[in-house]
Amino acid sequence: MQLVADVEGWMSPGQGATLYDAADRCPPDGTIVEIGSFRGRSTIVLATASDPSVAVIAIDPHAGNDRGPQEIDGFADEAADDHAAFNANLAAAGVADRVTHLRTFSDDALTEVDGSVDVLYIDGAHRYAPALADIRAWGDRVGDGGTMLIHDSFSSIGVTLAILRSLVFGSRFRYVGRSRSMTIYVADLDGGLGSRVGNALRQLAQLPWFAKNVALKVLLTLKLGKLLERTGRESPEWPY
Repeated sequence: MQLVADVEGWMSPGQGATLYDAADRCPPDGTIVEIGSFRGRSTIVLATASDPSVAVIAIDPHAGNDRGPQEIDGFADEAADDHAAFNANLAAAGVADRVTHLRTFSDDALTEVDGSVDVLYIDGAHRYAPALADIRAWGDRVGDGGTMLIHDSFSSIGVTLAILRSLVFGSRFRYVGRSRSMTIYVADLDGGLGSRVGNALRQLAQLPWFAKNVALKVLLTLKLGKLLERTGRESPEWPY
């Protein structure tokens, strides 16, 4: 999206449009919660698309850890740079006054957000345990009919295992679809056996795409993409 073309982050134009649509549908005086803001790419989309009366809450400790692909450990310099860039990008986009930034970890932020959540966007730590905790704890805060979007679904191993554990056979969130690795769920599944089976099958049908992404990540991690470049082919990008 041109809106955030100059903001660093991992969000394709199609994913940006999906996020924009979800925020645009958030009811007046509603609440949007984002877990994992990095430098503000998705935050700007959420704040721009939503009604001015909507509370937009961005949760990111900016601790330098879980910054992106293969960047798990935290470093003070990266943490300071990310926080400064986040604030500067929001100011440049004219949405700084629309966003409440909670500079803390998502589990600690649970007590700092009141009421139910209308739109939840999860793009935090991609390891299994924290991803599962975010989906469960924050998913419980999504009101009936609300929307939950999860980035790196069926791409990250940790996030995908968390989805398999908590959502595939769940009774509350209906799988709507995905834009690349950004899945969309709505809290309106009727809970009947037929609905749950159909919902599970639609999600399990994404596993071949997940396997392809894992294989591609192995290829890139082993630097085999450079071999493709030597043969005149383009090296594939990291899947997200």
